[in-house]
Amino acid sequence: MSLDPDDTRPAFQQVSSALRADILTGKFVPGDQLPSGPELVKRYGVAKATIAKALDQLRDEGLIITRKGKGSFVRQRTERPVGLRPHLEAAFEEAAVTIDFAGFSSETLHNAIQEPLDKVRSGRLTPQSITVRLLLPDSTAPMAVPVLVDELRDDADLRERAGQIGLTNAGGIKHSVEVLAELGLVQSASVETRLYRASPLFKLYLVNGDEAFFGYYPLRQRTMKVNGDDKTFFDITGKDTTLFHHSAGPDESSLGSQYVRQSQMWFDSVWSSIAFERQP
Repeated sequence: MSLDPDDTRPAFQQVSSALRADILTGKFVPGDQLPSGPELVKRYGVAKATIAKALDQLRDEGLIITRKGKGSFVRQRTERPVGLRPHLEAAFEEAAVTIDFAGFSSETLHNAIQEPLDKVRSGRLTPQSITVRLLLPDSTAPMAVPVLVDELRDDADLRERAGQIGLTNAGGIKHSVEVLAELGLVQSASVETRLYRASPLFKLYLVNGDEAFFGYYPLRQRTMKVNGDDKTFFDITGKDTTLFHHSAGPDESSLGSQYVRQSQMWFDSVWSSIAFERQP
């Protein structure tokens, strides 16, 4: 099994993607031992160091564990927590791609969506339509976070910074998705952002209407210079969020199906009631 010569990603990322897909699709189930290093070298035609780096990435994602002298094994309950990126890539294999996001900012989505978009640009993925809706907090009014540590006082500069991070990433997603339609690579592509007056302490992704990814934002104290002043404040830490995956199945009464359905209902209700478009 050789690597795709048209894939511009480094070899270790191609190997890790292939192994990740094998794990997530059940080819390797929890407790299974992965092929040995030499076997993987032979399978993919790459150097030993490349395989080591690919396995390191899978360990960092929590998909595998390595036992000294015994090899690498698929972790138990790999279906959750999960990484968003491989599921997004799989979602882009469908004709109609829909992504709904609610959270503090869309920075993680902005980063995770670039790989499947690159594959659309290169012709390796060919969806007909892409629709993205982003539900972000309104930073023009006091928020629960970010907030100064001193008496939990509101700070307009912190709010403005937080809001700008979210809107900058949303703008990046909008450009990178909608340009695909302008180039004629997809029939339609749209990204819409709405704000609502709440301070989300969790993030939610709904993908193609049949997968939900949910995680809580841990809070931390940090000190940094904002508009020339040192500020110590409580802030969310999105990169430390653990996502839990729920998938809808043919049984509408299953836990996964109910979770996805209720999550979509919540998102749609907020989107169509108290959410509003940002005014210029």
